[in-house]
Amino acid sequence: MAEHSHDRRRFLRGAGALGAAGAAAWAGVGGLTSADAQTARTTRAADEDPAPKKRRRFAAADAVQGKVYVGYQGWFAAAGDGSPVNAWTHWAAGTTPSPGNQTFELYPDTSVYPADSLFRTGYAALGNGSPATLFSSYSTAVIDQHFHWMQQHGIDGAALQRFGSDVRAVDQPRYRQRNDIHGKARDAAQKYGRGFYVEYDISGLDDTNLVSTLQKDWTDTIKGSLHLPDSPAYTHEGGKPVVHLWGLGFTNRPGTVQSSLELVNWFKSQGAYVIGGVPRGWRTDANAKPGFGPVYAALDMVSPWNVGNPSVDQQQFDDDMARLRANGQAYQPVIYPGFAWSNWKEGSPRNEIPRRAGDFMWQQAVAVARCGTRSAFVAMFDEYDEATAIAPAAADRSMIPGDQYFLTLDADGTSVSSDFYLRLAGAATKMINGSTGITPTVPIPPQV
Repeated sequence: MAEHSHDRRRFLRGAGALGAAGAAAWAGVGGLTSADAQTARTTRAADEDPAPKKRRRFAAADAVQGKVYVGYQGWFAAAGDGSPVNAWTHWAAGTTPSPGNQTFELYPDTSVYPADSLFRTGYAALGNGSPATLFSSYSTAVIDQHFHWMQQHGIDGAALQRFGSDVRAVDQPRYRQRNDIHGKARDAAQKYGRGFYVEYDISGLDDTNLVSTLQKDWTDTIKGSLHLPDSPAYTHEGGKPVVHLWGLGFTNRPGTVQSSLELVNWFKSQGAYVIGGVPRGWRTDANAKPGFGPVYAALDMVSPWNVGNPSVDQQQFDDDMARLRANGQAYQPVIYPGFAWSNWKEGSPRNEIPRRAGDFMWQQAVAVARCGTRSAFVAMFDEYDEATAIAPAAADRSMIPGDQYFLTLDADGTSVSSDFYLRLAGAATKMINGSTGITPTVPIPPQV
């Protein structure tokens, strides 16, 4: 089967700048102690500000090399959730999700979320009798829970997805929503000692505005109003803030060789460490724009997109690693649990790329560990749309509505717990970073 033409759908992008309370939650972390402040008051003039101390970065955020990060969409919204968008988004296209009206494949396990973060749908009750509800990513409690799970399972942190289609919508609800969500994710990352960094998905931009739009957003919003790189949880590599540019070299994404190279070099001139999300065939121009070699060579770290590839190709990982090692670049391979989108892509098969009770993702992790890199990107934490989420999902039919098909985690004949893929990602993290040895079979029990 040919590699899937994955479109990484895009939606919301943030909400307005944080209020004073949000800023206060992080501004003082790692700043002056009371003793420092007293010394400063007694040794400096009254009108002179004390010199700030260098913030101490969390261990999970002190590097991206040697770490395993998850892609974090944070794009689900619901009518009545209090968000700037205030409409059903990504669960359905603007109207209440109901039988035949949904844009997601995998039903989440919502049992742990607080009631005020859940919203009624038009589906029948779940098989266990509970009402069919869905969460909003705008909820502070939901984001907090997600980062708590990352901490609990030893996942280093999250790459916060930031789409061009939202970034260009300055001051519109989707832009304000994305900014709000990123601020809440920052606070949760700080609370649980996880790292985070911005991942720009260039979808929604074009060749005329690609460079200028991202330059403005990084300068005015990410560094300006949100101050995200100032957080002790913001991931740095070699003292440089990490930024991920996803879509470079894809045939269905914007950017010429010249503009893409200009963008990469501009971020590097701003002191950033730049990861490139590139096509799987980046070395040979397979299913990729031709002539992008100079763009790939300018990157600090290369992360070839692997979602949609139904096989585990050890040679692919080995060859990528060999090329990048020879070039003095770092490697962040992508692994994922499975894929399907039959509920919203007419004609697509159910359970298109089966999870095989975790073995599919685990064999990718084994291949990554064997190729010699200590880094990886798990796609994705919360993408229920295309059934790639590792966050808790319906284990069986008792956890989905009785009147609509959804993929469940037992689809391949093995019953696993709703949190199985969080546990598996935690085990994969340890194997990839070298904390444990390489184990060729899934090392965790299906149930706990």
